[in-house]
Amino acid sequence: MKTTIHRGGNQIGGNCVEVATAKTRLILDVGLSLVDPADQVAATKPSKPGKPHFPSDDPDLLQIPGLFQPGPRVDGILLSHAHADHSGLLEYSNPEIPVYCSQGTSKMLMAGSIFARQAKLDRERERILKSGMVTQIGDIQVTAFSVDHSAFDSMAFLIEADGQRLLYSGDLRFHGRKPGMAKALLAALADKPIDVLLMEGTNVSKEHDQWRQTEHELEETLLKLIRNACGLVLANFSPIHVDQMVSFYKATKDAGRQFVVDPYGAFVLHLVAGQCHIPKPEANNRIRVCYIQYFEQTWEKRNLEKVRNIFIHNRIELGDILKDPDQYVMIFRPSMMRYDFKAGLPRDTLCVYSYWSGYLVKPEYDDLEKKLAAVGGELVESHTSGHAFADDLVEFVTALQPKCIVPIHTQAPEKYAELFKNIKVKLLKDGEEMEIPN
Repeated sequence: MKTTIHRGGNQIGGNCVEVATAKTRLILDVGLSLVDPADQVAATKPSKPGKPHFPSDDPDLLQIPGLFQPGPRVDGILLSHAHADHSGLLEYSNPEIPVYCSQGTSKMLMAGSIFARQAKLDRERERILKSGMVTQIGDIQVTAFSVDHSAFDSMAFLIEADGQRLLYSGDLRFHGRKPGMAKALLAALADKPIDVLLMEGTNVSKEHDQWRQTEHELEETLLKLIRNACGLVLANFSPIHVDQMVSFYKATKDAGRQFVVDPYGAFVLHLVAGQCHIPKPEANNRIRVCYIQYFEQTWEKRNLEKVRNIFIHNRIELGDILKDPDQYVMIFRPSMMRYDFKAGLPRDTLCVYSYWSGYLVKPEYDDLEKKLAAVGGELVESHTSGHAFADDLVEFVTALQPKCIVPIHTQAPEKYAELFKNIKVKLLKDGEEMEIPN
């Protein structure tokens, strides 16, 4: 068995890894790059409508035969989760390749394709994986395991073939609302020695420790911010980060306010309600749905009448929110300034930004901060990482004891040798093939 990191060995995001035997080829994630190597700022791009699926000569795509252009057959794509830096190139891949993912990832991809112009997973390509379930693809055996990450229903993958085992961590953390997932993963692998661990390391450098708090600590921080706010609170975060949705919701409820979601957030809550204990977007749960202007202007031409009608009974108008702004916490994105807040924000509006700090370089946030300042408001960052911190990674790897670690999803691969001193570390350049050692 061999592995090749086509991209992701020395950057955060843009993951695309190949694992192959003499008979079978699998691709682990097909992600858009988060970072422009020229200036190290956020560079994720939306889909390009009208582009051919396959073949493609788009220079932004990785030159991987069989995946984005003609070549030897790829037997499957395994998606660890629905973030664009792991799934964003899906629509450019050969449409004949089956796509394996969790049910939650499929749902988040659907929500993202409807509301955020993100990659769409065609139903005929979809193959649903369950945690602990073994799937045979060619002569490779794949076992998916649920992991805690900021995208709902994320997975790690155990790849077995030729008497060898490779574990792909995907993105994961140990400080969220589901710490039992890490224990379950270690227990499941206790009798399966790992030859190679492809280990994400987003936070292995100290500069990523600025948001070192648990999801429960974030909830407490949000509660203080909301209680101390004098006006409307805008919550700027990704709706597919369901744990963070819960943190904002609980803090809002404890502060005595109502939580207002947009159709995107409401649809995510609707989709995941059957998989976990999540409050439905209903008034008796102190959750209301605001049909923001962009959605109202486009739902008909996008054939979203069914989605619109799901929440119509629980609708709240923006005008009602603006009459008593200090009674609400509202999901927000900067595009709403153009459509919903054209007349300006209410006095003393607080915007709580809960994303990776790198996105703040976008011009819309500079404009937003100016408009907040004009009404006596401010933008405050309050976040917790979707990725494991360095000491948690050391504890996890020490318990797992792989024969070899290969860094991925990190800007500091050289630090792995310092962190994991008693385990072999192999640094792979993008495009470099590695044979799995016996």
